[in-house]
This record gives sequence, C-alpha cells and structure tokens, in this order.
Amino acid sequence: MKNYNDITGNGSVKVNNFISEKSQQLCYYLRGYWGNLIAYSELELFFWDVLEEWSQVEYSLEQPYSSQERVFWHLLHQIHYWDAQKIMLDDDLIAELQRCACFLEGTGRCPIDCVGIRP
Repeated sequence: MKNYNDITGNGSVKVNNFISEKSQQLCYYLRGYWGNLIAYSELELFFWDVLEEWSQVEYSLEQPYSSQERVFWHLLHQIHYWDAQKIMLDDDLIAELQRCACFLEGTGRCPIDCVGIRP
C-alpha cells in the first residue's frame, strides 16, 4: 500500500496526487471489466483497496473538491452501488460511467451531474 502522507506539499497536493493516480486505475479496471479482461470481483476489490488507501491521505474538511475528485468519487461509488450485470448491460448506466471515465482520462468534458463526495 502506498503511503500518501509521504507526498510533499500541502494537503491539496496530497489529495490531488491520490485522485490522479487512482482515477487512472479506476478507469483501467472499469474498462477491463467491460472488455471481459477483469472479473467483477476484482473491480469490487479495487473499491475496497481505494477506501483503505484513502484512510492514509491527510486532508482538511474545509479543503475544496476539484472537478476530477468529484467525478472520481461519483464513479467509484457507482461501480460499487450497481451490480455486475447492470454495469455490463445497462446502456444508460454505461453511457454515464463512460462520460465519467473519459473525463478522468482527460478525453472528455466534466459531467455536470456528478455529486461524488469523500468517504
């Protein structure tokens, strides 16, 4: 497990570094699941690993969220909330998740309907 307390800078940098790294991994896992390369159980394990690692991040409650962070938490919660079949087969949900993933990967616009919050 990476220790995010070791990243230099203020709390904002620590959170931003964590979110940037985990965003790329989240997109990788989700796209791998859609491509039948990663089992849903691995996606679920990733969810729990992120929460465990987040507990190592220092931040203040007054620290504002970036758009990337809001979308990241929204996407992470969505993949945990919905079951495997819905994530794989529901066209509307897939479109929403793809918009989020594209934004996190830097290839799309920020979805305006994401309300992700820190755990």
